[in-house]
Amino acid sequence: MKKEIRIFYTAVMFFTRIPCPSFTDHDPEYLNRSSKYFTLVGMLLGALCGLSFWLAVQVFSPPIALLLSFAVSLLLTGAFHEDGLADVCDGFGGGWTKLKILDIMKDSRVGTYGLVGLGLVLAIKFAALSEMSVEMMIPVLISGHAISRLTSVSLIYTDEYAREDLLSKSKPLATKMSHQDYLIACVFGLSPLLLMRNYWIFLVIFPLILTKLYFSRYFNKWIGGYTGDCLGTVQQISEVVYYLSVILIFKYLVC
Repeated sequence: MKKEIRIFYTAVMFFTRIPCPSFTDHDPEYLNRSSKYFTLVGMLLGALCGLSFWLAVQVFSPPIALLLSFAVSLLLTGAFHEDGLADVCDGFGGGWTKLKILDIMKDSRVGTYGLVGLGLVLAIKFAALSEMSVEMMIPVLISGHAISRLTSVSLIYTDEYAREDLLSKSKPLATKMSHQDYLIACVFGLSPLLLMRNYWIFLVIFPLILTKLYFSRYFNKWIGGYTGDCLGTVQQISEVVYYLSVILIFKYLVC
């Protein structure tokens, strides 16, 4: 049990800026095992964002409350996934070879592709969530943060880390995942869908599978696998796909 607690805290430390006990570190063994809890951390982040929205909407209008919940999310994660999205947009937008793409993604500076891509994703998130009722916001945020991380974790389970990046990576990263750990991640990633209280919501699994397959094929084609930035990109895009899918399901299928 103590070992599992340490593994969980490793996931929290890796994904967020939430304070963790002093015994938590970036031990490679615990980091790889912690991938099974990434979706659970997503649930935690979604719950905190939902709580911040609920508190803010008691005082402000829903759009302002939603922006404040975005700010809480960015503060809690240190814009971890958003940074990955911007790096991927710059790398794949400006690079035409594997090494050039990887070199650009390692550059801490953000270029035009990164700014435009990140701006569009955040804008679509805001627009999509703005169409939902205040009552839906908390379950949507919890389930969205969890299942989008499941889509990202699926790359770790099925694909290989890009070899050129593996030799020179400066940040720790979980790069392996067992069948059992992936099953645990699926449980934590999919169970929040029950909060939506409608069985039609499970249809979101299909567009998310397509999203994962597309990026898996794209990343393998250009760089021979994924990187940490790729995982962040898949999480961000999957979150958008989830919100848009929820809108379509409740507009056309839920009476």
